[in-house]
Amino acid sequence: MNEGVVVALITLCGSGFGSLCGIIVSSRLTSYRIEQLEKKVDKHNTVIERTFVLEEQMKVANHRISDLEREEK
Repeated sequence: MNEGVVVALITLCGSGFGSLCGIIVSSRLTSYRIEQLEKKVDKHNTVIERTFVLEEQMKVANHRISDLEREEK
């Protein structure tokens, strides 16, 4: 009977350790993936900001062209 208890305790410790290691690895992987997504979002936001600036510059350029065309007539 004693041997059965020892085997059960060893099994309990082994499965607990395995579960803990699995949780840690999963947590690290999740953190890594979130970090990569944050980098992608930052890149995307930079592109959006630059596009907004370019759109504003295009509006100004179009107004200047319109003014020059009016002066020419």
